[in-house]
Amino acid sequence: MDTMTSLPASLPYPRAAELCRWELGAFGDLRDLRAALRQAVAGTMTTATGDAVERMALVVTELATNALRHGLPPTVVRLLREGDRLIIDVADHHRYAEPAVDAGRPLGAGGLGLQLTQTFALDVGWYATGLTKHVWASFPS
Repeated sequence: MDTMTSLPASLPYPRAAELCRWELGAFGDLRDLRAALRQAVAGTMTTATGDAVERMALVVTELATNALRHGLPPTVVRLLREGDRLIIDVADHHRYAEPAVDAGRPLGAGGLGLQLTQTFALDVGWYATGLTKHVWASFPS
């Protein structure tokens, strides 16, 4: 039984303004990314709870890890805002690798990043440009 499902292909919030941008070249950059995202989010969320900030930090880590592991460098992470939404947008340069969720993978077997993202985010999607593939997730601000 095939348990792989594609994320919806869609552009996120076209009028979103970029708040922060980070470029990652290696897995060692993830720790600094999490800390910087926590700081940026805590300064922009109006109804932020510690749990909401930690969920966003987990999602950015999962999406950036996927981009570093399965994409082509560099990985670019952006924090965007449109209205009452914060959007995490993670890009890599492997634009033909469509992200897919393995819904049948058991817990503890790894590869649950997109499932966690779908659980914690309001909405999730992906799109490709001329050079990059982006996976994004939105959260209430």
